[in-house]
Amino acid sequence: MPITPQFRIAFGYVALASLWIWLSDRALELLVLDPAQRLWAQSTKGWFFVSMTGLMLYWMIGRDLKRLAAINSQLVRGHEQSLRVLVSAMDIRHKETGDHSDRVMRMALGLARLAGVQDGELPALKFGALLHDIGKLAIPDAILIKPGKLDEAEMAHMRRHPEIGRDLMEQVDFLRDAVDIPYAHHERWDGSGYPRGLRGEEIPLAARIFSIVDVWDALSFPRVYKPAWPEEDVMAYLRGAAGSQLDPHLVGLFLANYPEIKALGMADSTSPREQARA
Repeated sequence: MPITPQFRIAFGYVALASLWIWLSDRALELLVLDPAQRLWAQSTKGWFFVSMTGLMLYWMIGRDLKRLAAINSQLVRGHEQSLRVLVSAMDIRHKETGDHSDRVMRMALGLARLAGVQDGELPALKFGALLHDIGKLAIPDAILIKPGKLDEAEMAHMRRHPEIGRDLMEQVDFLRDAVDIPYAHHERWDGSGYPRGLRGEEIPLAARIFSIVDVWDALSFPRVYKPAWPEEDVMAYLRGAAGSQLDPHLVGLFLANYPEIKALGMADSTSPREQARA
């Protein structure tokens, strides 16, 4: 049976306290004969004991908390590595270019920081961006990688993937806070998006941030149904979509910091033009 941190701390405290009390009482009996002086010495001994054991507990608890934090960090890294394997398989199946999901995740985090998203909220945004299209796992290949335009029935089937993604992620405890992007990144600022037809700031901030990056990526890189657009055309599209498809304030923030945000996405990628020629 493994020894728990709380048992180790309690046992160490009791053992040290018992040893101190026994030894110090014996020492006072031998060294201090006057009753009044012994009373003063007992009080001093007690305060010394409280101070020393307080320092000891502080050190022991701090050591165990650091150990637990390291274990938790290792678990998070393990979760993330598992998700990255899944996402890589998804990108291959979707015939996405390069490291699509990882690229848009990096760029979304960069834009989120510029938008003032707090550090404590970034892990959920990171996992949501990484798994933004997880619902497409339930979409047949005949629809998912169809080279031509989808018909009405196929489009209706495709538009189910945000709800499927939400349902999948809500089954995993550490992903429940990350559903905003998979569930809402196809909502539009003017309310004409799906699946819920949310409008303006009704759309979660994480989804509004990610939508801009996702549109940029979809246009900048080739897909099975289209070639990559020239960069100037992509920028023009984003400006035109501000206030209709996309949050106008966040589009302005993206464009104002475009070189910095793009560099985050391209850190492990070739350029869109090189991807188009590949």
